[in-house]
Amino acid sequence: MEYRRVQQTKFRYYDAVAYKRANQPKPAVHTEFLRTGRIDRNLPWSPSEKRYLTYQEVAERTGRKLENAGNVTHDRINGFHQSIRFPKLIFHRTLAQTPHLGYCHITVANSRFAEFENVQWAFYMANFFAEIGEEEQFFADISKTAKRMYFAVAITPAEEEGRLQIDRKVRGNGVLFRTDDPKLAMKNVLMLGAHNEALRKIIRAL
Repeated sequence: MEYRRVQQTKFRYYDAVAYKRANQPKPAVHTEFLRTGRIDRNLPWSPSEKRYLTYQEVAERTGRKLENAGNVTHDRINGFHQSIRFPKLIFHRTLAQTPHLGYCHITVANSRFAEFENVQWAFYMANFFAEIGEEEQFFADISKTAKRMYFAVAITPAEEEGRLQIDRKVRGNGVLFRTDDPKLAMKNVLMLGAHNEALRKIIRAL
């Protein structure tokens, strides 16, 4: 899937794989007939006939990729040590105006910090890098170069029943960590899930 910007803010997406397959060079008709005895009557797809995708189609493709990556990430952190187990809570969201961008919720757990007895937090991955924004804008300053982000935020029940929000009392902004390094992200999550100092020492040495 590829996209191009239209009028600065609007994106149009097309199926790049199907387009490239349809425009692969084909042998001359007489050569193909001599080789197979058949004449291929399927005409090549003209470059002007790109099939543009709807935002919904783009969001669905993005979502599948995100959830596949989320499942792989969850399996990796749960495969580290039998005493560290996180529930699998995989779901994704895509950004409304740029549906090729999105993030995936992977797990939620509780940890103890020096100044907090019990902090509930959620771990995410995204196919872009950004700052964690304010309440109305979850992401800010999305990078045009970095292609992924792993982050965990403290969470607390919101006023609206059944919803959660970032607990900004924790560390001032609620962000426990944010990185584009998958190895560092795994170490951070494992440290949050480790229940004794001996295990933390092993994780630090990774």
